[in-house]
Amino acid sequence: MRVGVGFLMWGSFEDRSDGVGRTPPVLALAALPGNALGRLGERSTTSSAAWAAAGAAVRMLHDAPLPPWPGRTLDAIASELDRECAWLTRSGVVTTGVITSNRRIAEIALRSWTPVFTHGDLQASHAFVTDDEVAGVIDWSEAAQGDPLYDLATLTLGHPEHLDDVVVGYGAVVDLEVIRAWWTLGDRDTPMPDGQLLFAGEVLQRELHQRTLIPELPPPWENLCQ
Repeated sequence: MRVGVGFLMWGSFEDRSDGVGRTPPVLALAALPGNALGRLGERSTTSSAAWAAAGAAVRMLHDAPLPPWPGRTLDAIASELDRECAWLTRSGVVTTGVITSNRRIAEIALRSWTPVFTHGDLQASHAFVTDDEVAGVIDWSEAAQGDPLYDLATLTLGHPEHLDDVVVGYGAVVDLEVIRAWWTLGDRDTPMPDGQLLFAGEVLQRELHQRTLIPELPPPWENLCQ
């Protein structure tokens, strides 16, 4: 709920020192200036320069010292993929051929990587820009050690036309096939019925959406987080 220039968010914050109140617990957040870089399911009207600036900001985060807590393991991700495919097969919401094809692509992401400080849920709607610069990034609950290409894939999920802009801003060699594989695995925080994660490449994503299924940080990122 917006209150003046900030927001109040209700949830389970009893153990947090920044929680305000107890019935119900509420967290006060500062409002970020600017607009979201994009939103899943909508064509982004944000400039290529802003997307490149987001790529540069992600690179700053990935170059920061690792956080002390680990992220998801390869085994955990592979197990999630197994569960997703099994649920989709049982439910019949998409054909077996589509599931098999998307799984083959998704498995490209299941390789070893050098861990970096990742945001973990860097949807375009979580990055705010103003005047082609990144004003801030929200929702850091999934931040951890992880695959840098996962952040880039999450940022550009649903916005493939801006992948080149993000890579230019990121300023490093990027394996585009791995990013496309992460797209196929999809955003694990996108809700699905039956508590399932979203295993959604471009084809699956469209089909499922039609069914309405669908920390403290080291500098320089500390000034981008609200």
